[in-house]
Amino acid sequence: MKKMILGTRGSDLALVQTREVASRLRAAHPDLITEERIIKTTGDQRLDVSLSSPGSLEKGLFTKELEEALLRGEVDVAVHSLKDLPTEQPDGLTVGAILERADMSDSLASKHPGGWRGLPQGATVATSSLRRKNQLLLLRPDLQVVEIRGNMATRLRKLIESDATDALILARAAIDRLGDGLVSPSLHVSVIEEMLPAPGQGAIGVECREGDAETKSLLKAIHHVETALCVNAERELLRSLGGGCSLPLGARAVMKDGKVHLLAALFEGSGIHWISR
Repeated sequence: MKKMILGTRGSDLALVQTREVASRLRAAHPDLITEERIIKTTGDQRLDVSLSSPGSLEKGLFTKELEEALLRGEVDVAVHSLKDLPTEQPDGLTVGAILERADMSDSLASKHPGGWRGLPQGATVATSSLRRKNQLLLLRPDLQVVEIRGNMATRLRKLIESDATDALILARAAIDRLGDGLVSPSLHVSVIEEMLPAPGQGAIGVECREGDAETKSLLKAIHHVETALCVNAERELLRSLGGGCSLPLGARAVMKDGKVHLLAALFEGSGIHWISR
């Protein structure tokens, strides 16, 4: 009977995603025993670091410690939000499975109805993402954008408790995975249709050791080929630009007529640097 130890961050979202991976693995392999092991990452501990300009800490901010545990053999796989996983992995590691993608959209949780158009003139919106900030300011140059850190529950609590903040941008997939009950009924949640997501947003990646043939074989059962083709196209573009997770790149790849169609844009400063289709 095979036992698989899944390394994960300790946030509510990370645990939900890890348990989804474990559930799918057990469904595919009824004799498999799974165990989750929580590992604190630099990104979880250094809440003083700006995610829009992390400097020397950028590479693997939410993944480095998980990968180190994987290389030491303390866990069999590491479960990641794929958008957090650097495009260049340490020698000896590979992405063994990518689960079917959830909604890749960005959403606005606001104290005001009407989405981004309904925000008052000069309203303050919180996000830790330069990509989100720059796209929002293209839509509404009058808005004030402020930095925010913490897990989903913490950020939503900060929004509710702050008299100075009107709205918060969140990944729709995170809201869906944690349940709408997490969001206060006093907030209005709407998808920002005009906003391009981060490469890999909405997808869960499962990393394993390159030489672990047995684990790689088990992971094949939960790998979603279409999702992998799309997110790999987005991540390859990110890799080719030499950018990390803080690069303000928006990318959305979809399958149509058996081909991957990629729409991407680099949002720098006050404009769109380029668009690729």
